[in-house]
Parts: sequence; structure tokens; C-alpha cells
Amino acid sequence: MVLQNIGCLLLFIPLIGYIVWYILRGRHTAPAMKISTTLPYVKGIKSYKNYLVHVPFAMRVLALSMVIMVLARPQSTNRWQNTEVEGIDIMLAMDVSTSMLAMDLKPNRLEAAKEVAAEFVNGRPNDNIGLTIFAGESFTQCPLTIDHTVMLNMLNSVKCDIAAQGIIEDGTAIGMGIANAVSRLKESKAKSKVIILLTDGSNNSGEISPEMAADIAKQFGIRVYTIGVGKNGEAPYPYGGQIINVPVEIDENTLTKIANITDGGYYRATSNNKLKEVYEQIDKLERTKLNVKEFSSREEEFLLFALIAFAALFVEILLRNTILKRIP
Repeated sequence: MVLQNIGCLLLFIPLIGYIVWYILRGRHTAPAMKISTTLPYVKGIKSYKNYLVHVPFAMRVLALSMVIMVLARPQSTNRWQNTEVEGIDIMLAMDVSTSMLAMDLKPNRLEAAKEVAAEFVNGRPNDNIGLTIFAGESFTQCPLTIDHTVMLNMLNSVKCDIAAQGIIEDGTAIGMGIANAVSRLKESKAKSKVIILLTDGSNNSGEISPEMAADIAKQFGIRVYTIGVGKNGEAPYPYGGQIINVPVEIDENTLTKIANITDGGYYRATSNNKLKEVYEQIDKLERTKLNVKEFSSREEEFLLFALIAFAALFVEILLRNTILKRIP
């Protein structure tokens, strides 16, 4: 527990003075009368009131002490703290072009990719993980973060309709997806920096070619693992309220070249289980130490002190107006 207004503890100084005054006052104001002998009072019977005479004062001092503690604002000891954990920095680069609605993976490629990626994120609690999405253009959906709850919420909100609605251009800009992820990783101090790129097509748009983006990633020591998602041949695709078969065209040569340039790896996922196996293999990457700043909010803890002050004041008033009541 910490005190937010610790200076209020200085109020204990006049309280100590009040206690000293009470003791000295009692010595000088004790009632007295002159008698010839005290022998009749030697064996006098003491009432229980004799033992309670100073209790009201003690209750008042206790009440004042608790009020001072309330003013000092005691709080729980939650605070910012730096911890060292094992982890790596990972950017997920996910294709959100309309072709990701193909249903060769269940229920479709995008939802299958999101489900497996979420399991992957949950299995690496100590990693900094971010998310880049791309179609004909690319942007960061979630920057690198250790707060995986936020990351998963952002992942769950990813839809293919951003391209269909014209929010971004449709297409497959693999080079732009890599370049965007690199921009988030290039300043990282982690020993291991990784991009996991998932796509179901071939590069057909963007200002940066996949090979150029791979070269940039290599310069910053970033490994790129590429995943081609989609079965061989044709895949069912929803179009105009019907399901049609469309050819699966994945540029495996380019994806393999990207992986080779950056010392990563290329994987082909033709089913949900295969996609899960791919992420399990990537999950075996090396780990490195990261400094993480954690925060817990403080809570006010004055209630107990306030209740004690109220109880002490109540006891004082009760005693002074009942069994210790004085008659002028």
C-alpha cells in the first residue's frame, strides 16, 4: 500500500501535542479536597468506571488518526514495472483481397486464417505481435504489442469487404504488405524479427515488388515466412448469390524466393489442418529476451480507515452520554 498524499502524515505532530496536553492537564486539574486522614479510602472499592475514564479520549485520538490516514489517501500498490520475458517480434501480414472468400478452406480462407492465427497468438504470450493487412494496398491493422487481447480483437474485425466496398483497392500487393510490416519491425531491438505473410494469389499491384521488399527485410535482419493458402486446381467461390469454381493461382515461385532471400521458409496450406501445421512449425522459432512495461491501476483503500474513525467516534459519544456522563 502507498500513500498518495503522504504529507498529510505531518498532522500527527499536532495530534501528539494534543495527547501530551491531555496528560499534563489531567495532572493539574485532578479534583482534590483536604481531609485529616485517607485511611477510610485505602480499601475503597473501585468501580468499572474508573477503568473507562480515559477510553473516550483514546477513541477520539484513534478517530483523528484514522481521519489523517484517510486524508493521506492510502492506495493499493499496483504500479508500472519493467519485467524481462522471453519472446520475439512478429508481424502477421494477411491478404484480405476478395479472393480470400474462396471456400476451399472452411468456412473460407480468411476465416480459417484468422482462426489459426488467433491460436498462434494465444500460444505465444510473451511475444510482441502486430498485424498488417493488404489487398491492392496495405496498412497496419495493429502495431506490435504485448497486449494480445487488443491484437485478437483487431484480428477478429478483419474482413474482405474493405476491398469490395472500395475502401482500399482490390488486388494482391505482396510487396506492399511486406514493406508495411518491415516498417513496424525495423526499429525493433529483438534478436529475432519475423514476418508471417499469408496470401492466396500472386503479386499484381503495389509500388514495391515482392523481391525488393524481401531485400529490404533482409537488410534489417527480418526473416519472412510465406504461406500460400488454397488447394490445388479450383476452389468454390461465392459470386452473385451462387457458388462458382475459380482457378487457384498462387505464385509459389515468388513466395519461395521471398523466403530464400530472407532466410525464412515457404509453406503451402491446402486445408485447415495443413494451415495449422504451418503455424505450429513457425512456432518453434528461437526466442530472445524483451523488456516489457506492465501497468496495473491503483485503487483507493481509505474505506477501512474511515469505518474505524466512525466507529471510534461513535464509541466516544456513546460513553460520554451514558455510563461516563458528567453532571455539572
